[in-house]
Amino acid sequence: MISSISFFRHLSIFFFIYFSFFFFSSAQPSWKQGVHYEIFVHSFCDSNKDGIGDIRGITSKLDYLHDLGVQAIWLTPIHPSSSYHKYDVMDYYKIDSVYGTMADFMSLIKQAHQRHIRVVMDLVINHTSKQHYWFQSALKDSTSQYKDYYVWTSSPDSIRHWYKAGAQRYYAFFWSEMPDLNMDNLLLREEICRIGRFWLQDIGVDGFRLDAAMHIYPRQETVKNYDWWTYFYKEMKKVKPDIYLVGEVWDKATVVAPYFKSIFANFNFDLAQRLIQILQQEKDSLLVDDLIKARLLFFSINPDFIDATFLSNHDQNRISSELEGNKSKVKLAASILFTLPGTPYVYYGEEIGMLGKKPDEHIREPFLWEEKNKDKNMISWIKPLYSDSVKPLSAQWNDKTSIVQHYKKLIHWRNKHEVLSLGSIEKITYSDRSILAFYRVWKNTKWIIIHNLSSKERSFFIQDSSISKINFKTHLSSQITNGYCSLPPYSTVILE
Repeated sequence: MISSISFFRHLSIFFFIYFSFFFFSSAQPSWKQGVHYEIFVHSFCDSNKDGIGDIRGITSKLDYLHDLGVQAIWLTPIHPSSSYHKYDVMDYYKIDSVYGTMADFMSLIKQAHQRHIRVVMDLVINHTSKQHYWFQSALKDSTSQYKDYYVWTSSPDSIRHWYKAGAQRYYAFFWSEMPDLNMDNLLLREEICRIGRFWLQDIGVDGFRLDAAMHIYPRQETVKNYDWWTYFYKEMKKVKPDIYLVGEVWDKATVVAPYFKSIFANFNFDLAQRLIQILQQEKDSLLVDDLIKARLLFFSINPDFIDATFLSNHDQNRISSELEGNKSKVKLAASILFTLPGTPYVYYGEEIGMLGKKPDEHIREPFLWEEKNKDKNMISWIKPLYSDSVKPLSAQWNDKTSIVQHYKKLIHWRNKHEVLSLGSIEKITYSDRSILAFYRVWKNTKWIIIHNLSSKERSFFIQDSSISKINFKTHLSSQITNGYCSLPPYSTVILE
């Protein structure tokens, strides 16, 4: 029988946990709001001077991310792996020792939550490492239960993506060291769900970024992809009702759309490419028309869809390099991203204008916290090719004209106004293609967003006489005169 003291102790613990959870949940915006931040763990912040980014390093920079206005972080894989990028997982239940311990990770989650920052993990289940014990067991024993966890053949239709293992070949879509998993195997399906439950329930992560979501099954079996993710989502929702899943479906909108049936957030690769295109050409190409069409398509599949927008990520050339380091254009890219609908993602270092072009290692160079000779968190696993010309965060933070201060201002502005974070987008008819303009609408609020894509000053005629006040501008000289809004080169104006 429980004593009265013990009973009240347990009751107090229960209420502490309950109200702590309630406070965190109620203080958080919905997943449709907020700006997310991608951290390539290997290159972000080194806490123990081994030259490699780690979990404690990330924890030490949570205040910076909070000040920036970030409300969720996505971590690239942290599991044991033989590679620097960790997308070849060797054990789904552990953390690579170069990144720290499980206690370090749980501390990161706790401290992130205290700052109202959610934590999203990369979940890589299209494949494992060739060194994973499942695959090693399958290689050594043809009767192993893990044999059917992978895809095998003795006579492939084509040699592409098939690799020799004795008398058989295994399928590996991305790399010979990352054999594909066979999600038709029911035991494997349950194991994947068990992995998800572990990180959500036992460790406390808030959601998963689903790596290679469209490649769980080959293209000719795409319907199986939808079915698998529907099943996975239902299982994860049993553990965490507000589970967040964001899918990597790297394709055009018509291919992405069906995935919204089971993955309510997906990255918009189409939009990212279009943004780069109009910024490079300094001319709009019906971006708003196409975005509205895509969003209507997504809505028809799932009215609660989340469009995960971004400029660049760990698989693409950095936006600053795509724009040839032009500081004004880099700022404009951010202005456009944060004024469009969707949930924006910022790739680490993007906010200080970091440069980088493929091969992959050089779009994943170390974050620049301070000058080289002063940086206590300096990462040295790779010798940077592009960082020397970029000012570190310490040199930018107190500079009102810096890229990072531009990001901070825009992120906080977006966080403050639901018309930007939750509102719809509507078309404005105009003829000047050097301008990108559109309405953002939420409830009884209607704003006009105007971006000058060009290197010359432009003026924009305001057709809607009910909207005549500037409530945000990136250049002080922007003003309204006789119904025309002036826009300096690469500037942005928001009217209400």
